[in-house]
Amino acid sequence: MQAPPDAKAEIGVVGGSGLYTMPGFQVERELRLETPWGAPSDAFVVGALSGRRVAFLARHGRGHRLMPSEINFRANIYGFKMLGVERIISLSAVGSLKEEHRPLDFVIPDQFVDRTRSRASTFFGEGLVAHISFADPVCPQLARVLYEACTAEGVRASLGGTYLCIEGPAFSTKAESNLYRSWGLDVIGMTNLPEARLAREAEICYATVAMVTDYDCWHPEHDAVTVNQILENLTRNAANAVRVVARAAALLPRKRECTCGSALAHAVITDPKAVPEATRRKLELIVGKYLGSR
Repeated sequence: MQAPPDAKAEIGVVGGSGLYTMPGFQVERELRLETPWGAPSDAFVVGALSGRRVAFLARHGRGHRLMPSEINFRANIYGFKMLGVERIISLSAVGSLKEEHRPLDFVIPDQFVDRTRSRASTFFGEGLVAHISFADPVCPQLARVLYEACTAEGVRASLGGTYLCIEGPAFSTKAESNLYRSWGLDVIGMTNLPEARLAREAEICYATVAMVTDYDCWHPEHDAVTVNQILENLTRNAANAVRVVARAAALLPRKRECTCGSALAHAVITDPKAVPEATRRKLELIVGKYLGSR
C-alpha cells in the first residue's frame, strides 16, 4: 500500500496547536489517504521546503477539530510511511514544569513519560507480536539537528529533557503538577508519546520540538496568565517553528546515521509462518521485509 510516486516525501512535519499550515512551504498537492486504521487527522500536504521533499499534517486537523484522545495516531504515522517519509519532526505546544523553560522557549526532549489511558500506540497484534526497544525514544541525529536549527534561528532552546504525556483534555490539577515537578520532568503535553512509539515501530526517525506557551498551574504567577497571552505565545511559537523546520530541513544529512531504520530487526517474536494472512497484508508496509514470503 503506497502513495502515488509523485507524492513521495522524505521528511514529515506534524503541526500541533497553533500550527495548521507552513508558510513558505511550496505546496504541490494535498492527499487524503486511507490506511488500514482509517483516515488520518487531515489531508497530507506535500511539497518542497529548503530543497527537500516534505509532507505536512495538522495533528488536530485544520480548524483544530480533534481532541488529543480523538487523534488517529496509527493512521497518521502509517500515512507518513505510505509517503516514504524517513524522518518526522513533531511540533507541539507544551506547558513548562521548570522555571528554566520559559514561555516562547523550545525544548527538544530525549525522553517521555506516559500518563495516557486510552491511546492506541502499537501497530501490532492480531496474531503478530513485536517488542521494540524504546529506551531511547528520540532519534539523536534528528534531535541534534533541530537544536542546531534553533540556535541558528536565534530561538532559545534546550537539548534534552523529559516530556510528560497526559490523557487530557483537561489540564493538570495543582497537586498533579507539583507531583510531576517532583519527578524532575521538564514539559507537559497530550500527544507526542503515541507518535514516538508508532514512529519507532514504523522505523521512522522521530523528534519533538516542544514549544512552551506557559508555565503549568504549579507556577505562583499562573493565574495571572490570560488565554489571550497563551494564544499570542502560540502564534509567536508557530512563526519560530516555521523558521526552525526550514533550517532543519536544510541541515539534515541525506543519509540517516542512526538505528531507527532497523528498529524491527530483532523485535518480531512471532514465527512468520504463524502470522495470519490478513495481518500480514495489513502490516506488509511496516514489517514485510522481516517476514519474508510464505
